Amino acid sequence: MPQENVEIVCRSIQAYNDRDVERMLEYFASDAVVDWSRSRGINAHVFRGHGELRTMVEDFFEVFDVLWIEHERPVEIKDGVVLTENTAYLRGRDGVRVQARSAWLTTIDEGKQTSLTLYQTRREALEAAGVSE
Repeated sequence: MPQENVEIVCRSIQAYNDRDVERMLEYFASDAVVDWSRSRGINAHVFRGHGELRTMVEDFFEVFDVLWIEHERPVEIKDGVVLTENTAYLRGRDGVRVQARSAWLTTIDEGKQTSLTLYQTRREALEAAGVSE
């Protein structure tokens, strides 16, 4: 099961990189919670359900001409919890380029992502999960 959970996260990120919102949402439970409140950029908020998540992603796509998530191989750090360290590469419609590193904790239940929480660092994510290095 750990490998399956990692693959769900990888496929979801690929759908996002492809700007395929509907395919991305297929990997999330309909009542999934995405906690983006720790973001230092736009949309620092908690999003609930497919409707709010769709709006969040479409807002990003509207603001950024280029948006790409490059991730290190996600790893299941405990049953159903996947840690993903990543770098986002963005270019605004005004041409400004941004690069941002973060770590996500994703909870997976019955083959669907039920929550995704953004942290600024791997350390913060591991602490939140109650896991040490």
